[in-house]
Order: sequence, then structure tokens, then C-alpha cells
Amino acid sequence: MRIRLIMVAKSERGFVAEGLRHYVERIRRMEPIEELVLADAGKGDPAWQQRTESERILGALKPGERVVVLDERGKLLTSAAFAQRIGAWRDQGVRDLAFVIGGAYGMTDEVRQRADLVLSLSPMVFPHQLVRVLFAEQLYRAFSILKGTGYHHG
Repeated sequence: MRIRLIMVAKSERGFVAEGLRHYVERIRRMEPIEELVLADAGKGDPAWQQRTESERILGALKPGERVVVLDERGKLLTSAAFAQRIGAWRDQGVRDLAFVIGGAYGMTDEVRQRADLVLSLSPMVFPHQLVRVLFAEQLYRAFSILKGTGYHHG
């Protein structure tokens, strides 16, 4: 399974970039993963930023690719249920899986409608930069569960 992590804007330096790099490297030992960073829309009206970044996201998605969008209005899954969803797609022969983390103002309905799964990490809202680290850890945890490495103790 080929994984793409699509994110709007570069990771800030410091702990966010370091944490993201840490988990992406751990995932890379189990599955091929590519990071695609899309330019943010810059400063301006939040609705315009959201539309512009959403258009960039939609343009980056490949035909036939399964898409998981992170959104505060998404479905809440346990780590084990998230791993089971990825495992089910793998078992169905899904080869390409994209995970999308939008910008500070989120994404449009069009992006959510393109998704095979709209996922929420928590009922709480987190800064989009911090979500990268939290999600990368959960993605690593999911593949660890599927591979039976013992990382997950749940």
C-alpha cells in the first residue's frame, strides 16, 4: 500500500517538524509514505483561504486513490478501529491511500465529499500544525497494530 500524507503549508520548525519527521520515518520502515506539502493561500479572507487551499487539495488527489480527510466534524474511531479500516482497504486491494490535513481554516464541503472517510482525532480542536504530529503517531500506531509489533498496548 502506498501512502500519501497531503498537508497544507510547511511544518513549522521545532517540535512539530521533529515529531512529524520521527513518525514518518517509523512509518516508512513499514510502508512507503510520501509527504506532499501544498502551498497555503497566504493572508486574506478566511473563506477565500479555505476555498483556495481546498482547490489545491482536490487538484493533488489522484483518481482511484482512497482519501481520508481529517476534519473536526469527522467520525471518531479508536486506534484499533482505524487500523481495522486501513487493513480492510488493504485486504480489498486498495493500493493508494491519501491522508489530507488542511490549513488553519479547514476545507470545503467538496473536499469532504471526495473523501472515503472523514476522520476526527478528537471532539476538541487542535492547531493544524499540531494535528500533523498527532495524526502521524496514530498512522504509525495503525500500521503497528496491523503488523503486530507490540507498540499498541490496547
